[in-house]
Amino acid sequence: MFNKIKKLLAAALLLAFTVPAFAQSGVNGLNTATSTLKTYVDPVSNITLVIGGIVGIVGAIRVYSKWNSGDQDINKELMGWGGSCVFLVVSALVVKAFFGL
Repeated sequence: MFNKIKKLLAAALLLAFTVPAFAQSGVNGLNTATSTLKTYVDPVSNITLVIGGIVGIVGAIRVYSKWNSGDQDINKELMGWGGSCVFLVVSALVVKAFFGL
């Protein structure tokens, strides 16, 4: 637990010290940051959709295997895997809508 906190703190400090180095003054900096950020939205949302699809397939296989083995606790498994898949797909769509793409 302590190692995770140290790693998180180190990453935050590294980010805090590198962000001002890339800062630009005025409207040019904001326009550059906006265009750079918009170039990352499409690939990130596509990766999120792919991960959501993989989670859906793995979840379907797990639920199917539990169903065939006669397990009585299928609903909890189905809600967990289905919910995570839906969350990933919806979050990708919300990110695209938020940035107007």
